[in-house]
Amino acid sequence: MPPLHIDEGVISTMKILIGSKNPAKVTAVKQAIQNEEAEFISLDIPSEVSDQPFSDEETIKGAINRAVGALNLGNGDIGIGLEGGVQETSHGLLICNWGALATEGKAPIIAGGARFLLPDEIAIRLRAGEELGPVMDDYAKKKNVRKHEGAVGIFTNGFVNRIDMFTHVVKLLVGQYVYKSNK
Repeated sequence: MPPLHIDEGVISTMKILIGSKNPAKVTAVKQAIQNEEAEFISLDIPSEVSDQPFSDEETIKGAINRAVGALNLGNGDIGIGLEGGVQETSHGLLICNWGALATEGKAPIIAGGARFLLPDEIAIRLRAGEELGPVMDDYAKKKNVRKHEGAVGIFTNGFVNRIDMFTHVVKLLVGQYVYKSNK
């Protein structure tokens, strides 16, 4: 996917607040927007959901809380929140990832990204109450998988990583924002 080179002035000089200091999420926002004039500020904003969101609804809520929290704390133009979670289906436990873009006085824009089925040995541990990040560190015998390639990077053998997944979500968010701003 090509980057969003936004030169219509809608994003170009904005202060973009990112509701996380997680390097994968921060990099995803910067890669998606790629505008030299925009100012990016990452803030440590709590998701206010469980450490392991276990539904689309909970994951969306976490993304919205991060976006709105960043906007309220950071004195910027837009807040972007990204949240990863899992969703139980009849096929098994799927990875899900959601994002939200908040602006003053408007309902947050939301978008979701790629999904894939987790192996049973991972799903069993999550259903037992463990969090995906530490489970993946243990499984991959690496540290901070969630801040780098993510579970998707491990289970796709590096063909897709966490930054790729969240970059796609941010493009969906910003694309909707630009569309609505130009109406």
